[in-house]
Amino acid sequence: MKIKNLINFFIILFALAIIGCSSRNDDKIHIKFWAIGAEGEKVAKLIPEFEKQNPKIKIDIQQIPWTAAHEKLITAYAGETLPDCYQIGNTWVAEFSQLDAIEPLDKYIEKSSVIKKENYFPGIWESNVMNNVVYSIPWYVDTRVMFYRTDMLMKAGYNEFPKTWSEFYKAAEKIKEQTGNYGIFLPTNEWQPYIIFGYQKGADFLKNNWSYGNFSSPQFISAMNFVDSMYSSGVALYDMQKVMNVYQSFGAGYFAFYITGPWNVFEMNRSLPESIKDKWMTAPMPSFDNDYPGYSSAGGASLVISKYSKNKDAAWKWIEFLSEKETQIKFFSIVNSLPSRIDAWDDPAIKDNKYMKAFYLQLQKTKPDPKVPEWEQIVFEKLRVKAEYIARGDMKVEPAMKQLDKEVNSVLEKRRWLIETGKLE
Repeated sequence: MKIKNLINFFIILFALAIIGCSSRNDDKIHIKFWAIGAEGEKVAKLIPEFEKQNPKIKIDIQQIPWTAAHEKLITAYAGETLPDCYQIGNTWVAEFSQLDAIEPLDKYIEKSSVIKKENYFPGIWESNVMNNVVYSIPWYVDTRVMFYRTDMLMKAGYNEFPKTWSEFYKAAEKIKEQTGNYGIFLPTNEWQPYIIFGYQKGADFLKNNWSYGNFSSPQFISAMNFVDSMYSSGVALYDMQKVMNVYQSFGAGYFAFYITGPWNVFEMNRSLPESIKDKWMTAPMPSFDNDYPGYSSAGGASLVISKYSKNKDAAWKWIEFLSEKETQIKFFSIVNSLPSRIDAWDDPAIKDNKYMKAFYLQLQKTKPDPKVPEWEQIVFEKLRVKAEYIARGDMKVEPAMKQLDKEVNSVLEKRRWLIETGKLE
């Protein structure tokens, strides 16, 4: 009987201990945070420092692959199970703000000593603003620059990268003439370069409050005519099937120029043969006029707070922590994602990286994409198809763009209805 009482005593103690632990854990504010891709895998390394500084807050992180992220977030929105704070691509901000799924952040920014508009690159910041309201904070940034073979360019008679597209075209022609290969790799499955050429020509891709297609505008026609001239002359290579491995082909001199993003700096250094590792460089985009550099895209990922979170203040503290200069520098060292804060670029690991200088210059001249939820559908499913028709010589630029506008108008039909009925400003 005594043994039984003793066992019961320990059972009670164990139960009380569990209750006590549970009670202590419940005293903390749990922030559910969803992060995407490689950043989602690595950001966990920053959590211990945040929780040390904020002992009453605990970050519960879930990592999502990019391929499943959008669908998972939309499903969570429909099921009212969105986390307190989450990462989104900055082209998704329009969609989630239109769904009323994310919290406007102006009132938090007004009181913040960490997050201010002037701390960020203008084009990147603007991509997070909808109707003059800030809905998301840039976490890390992305833009496109030119990767090029310095040795091939020098052999063509250029000691520095061309600053205008006309000079670039001449250099690409010379390289094609000398090598029998291609000047630039411009695959039709990547839509960003076409949009970048459009930015530089002053094109507005959508009109009438972004409710109709405007790809047949004179500005974008001019941009695509330039692209077509590179394809038709054989200066540009468009066929992905001829480039099974970008790094091998770039290393072998199959092409000398490639428009791409910051992740490829590290991939090039890792994958290129030793013999040419010092024979390539990055440069900001050329321009059609003499205002160098020309504009590029404003990409990256942003942080938002769920409209229905019960822990908005704590979620904001987490966003502020991830936005601090020191945190951004540390995050770059962990995952190589470019800092969104301008002052973080003063860190020697970034500032002294010769490949990063082009990105720093380019980030000062970027433009945000049209802020409509349908944008990715338009460029992924519509623009890329027409670009391939043009590259193959199956369609001329002007009729292709007119047909594209008709298809875009169909995609934007719901948006026009929302505007007409007053449901959307």
